[in-house]
Amino acid sequence: MPLAFDFYFSFRSPYSYLATALVERLIARYDIVPRMRIVTPIALRIPGFFKSVNPLWPPYLLRDTFRIAQMHGIPYRWPRPDPVVMDIAAGEVAAEQPYIWRVSRLGVAAERAGKGFEFVRAAAHAIWSGEIDNWHEGDHLARAVAVAGLDVAEIDEQVRGAAADIDAEIAANEAAQKNAGHWGVPLFVYGDEPFFGQDRLDHVIWRMQQAGLRERPAIAVGAHDGP
Repeated sequence: MPLAFDFYFSFRSPYSYLATALVERLIARYDIVPRMRIVTPIALRIPGFFKSVNPLWPPYLLRDTFRIAQMHGIPYRWPRPDPVVMDIAAGEVAAEQPYIWRVSRLGVAAERAGKGFEFVRAAAHAIWSGEIDNWHEGDHLARAVAVAGLDVAEIDEQVRGAAADIDAEIAANEAAQKNAGHWGVPLFVYGDEPFFGQDRLDHVIWRMQQAGLRERPAIAVGAHDGP
């Protein structure tokens, strides 16, 4: 039986995006299941955050995330458009946020359908990989839904018909995130123990190994069916 952990994720967080590629590799190696807990970006969760942040942090974030992407061979570019509508220089966040709410609601709907990680991985790649511009237009997000193995019409209908309920779930995720012991993303919680940052995934695996986690059996080279 796979071991599950909570993966608190924001579609505006570059570290969250980078973590999805690393988690995908861990899923191939271990019998683990991430439960996606979608939260809104810190720009929305903490009003005025970017007005008071240390000015050294944003340029360091860019250098650090590009370095991590290069180290792990993950395609990466700041999204076009930014998932959060804001004036970067002034730190002003717009009241209307169509992009982040659209994709975040889709993430919750996909998790409810049992394909949360699959959708998040595909959608985050569309947003952050640099392979496409205008990820919010056309059928880019619909393709991510389909790649996750879900019916696009059904998921769209759920998002339209249950937006308030989905938003309440996002708020509940944010409350659970704080109760787990941290405010940032990516945050992984196994049992009652929080692990913050994609560089803590080895620690999550280490803790799961104490609960009996083992690597998946290797497929023998040259093995085949039949005589």
